[in-house]
Amino acid sequence: MPKREAKLGFIFVTLLLDILGLGLIIPVLPKLIESFTNNNVESASTVYGIMIAVYALMQFIFAPILGSLSDQYGRRPVILISLLGSGLDYLLLAFAPSLSWLFVGRVISGVTAANITTASAYIVDVSAPEDRAKNFGILGVAFGLGFIIGPAIGGLLGDVKLHLPFLVVAGITLLNWLYGYFVLPESLKPENRRPFSWRRANPIGSLSGLGRYPIVLALVSTIVLASMAQNALQSTWVLYTDFRYNWGPRDVGLSLAVVGLSAAIVQGGLIGKIVGFLGERKALLVGLSISVVSFILYGLASAGWMLYVIPFLGALGGISGPSAQSIITQNVADNEQGAIQGALTSLNSLTGVIAPLIATNVFRYFISDAAPVTIPGAAFFIGAFFLVIALALAARTFRRLPETVAENVSEMPPMLPH
Repeated sequence: MPKREAKLGFIFVTLLLDILGLGLIIPVLPKLIESFTNNNVESASTVYGIMIAVYALMQFIFAPILGSLSDQYGRRPVILISLLGSGLDYLLLAFAPSLSWLFVGRVISGVTAANITTASAYIVDVSAPEDRAKNFGILGVAFGLGFIIGPAIGGLLGDVKLHLPFLVVAGITLLNWLYGYFVLPESLKPENRRPFSWRRANPIGSLSGLGRYPIVLALVSTIVLASMAQNALQSTWVLYTDFRYNWGPRDVGLSLAVVGLSAAIVQGGLIGKIVGFLGERKALLVGLSISVVSFILYGLASAGWMLYVIPFLGALGGISGPSAQSIITQNVADNEQGAIQGALTSLNSLTGVIAPLIATNVFRYFISDAAPVTIPGAAFFIGAFFLVIALALAARTFRRLPETVAENVSEMPPMLPH
């Protein structure tokens, strides 16, 4: 096979089709769970939270393993294997006869969900340091476009039959795998590869590697808290809109399409200019501040139409993610990018275990008769609280660390043998 030049366009299409598939099932999964719990909203919200947590736990365990494997064998095979596994898993979910089978399917989905981690390392491989913040916006653009189309179609298909979106996403994911097999080139240079190590690949071991980079370690708490907030929002959006506005799959899908559109506008057209004007550190702080405001507005929204307006403000908060990613990657050695991205994905996955359990149970409590007052948006207010702490920690970190970090990654001591 002739040698192919690595292009960001390849990874963008791969991510877009993958996220499009994920977006298709979001509006219908809670309703599908309700169908197995006699349409009990409170019970379904608890099961939904547990199911999201199980998915995230699998990502926490396997993300560093797959990240380290990509450091040895390359990004391409890891992406392709995960895509094939995801496509077959969606077929399993489409024909799941019980909640137990749904759980099995979500476990497999969590194991194979390595695309974002490996894609992040792929972007690092093909980007100059000064372009990484802008190029990391490709994740946001893929997310945005995928969530413009995916939830809208998923909501419409879910109104026809709850299982139909799973069949569609299976076909899209398998087509994505076929596309990657023939088109996606390898991005990792042979000289930047390193042997696989179980010590680095296990979740705890991968996190310990963050300690070698002070600014990365200092930003970990900020990243974790921001991820906690985002997972709280994602895990209760469908439940919240169902309870407060009596929305079905179609309305949920359209609202998520608006979220995706706003994200695509910011990540695709504005993020490079904003980060270039503010600088990465200020962009991180401004983005977190905007996110605090948007979370509060979500929780206070008294009418459904407001959820079609607030996302355009909230999307501006998305400048914080690529800024943080760029700061981190510029202070990590080239041959450790896959492992670092795996460690960060593990952290995000860990918050995906904890935050949904907290958020869905907070939601369940504050809509129940046991609550002193009904607050459907309580989970969003918890998310805003997490973001306020994240903002304070980031500001403190930047005051303590100079603009030019002391370490030069080319002068880092060698990794200890394993």
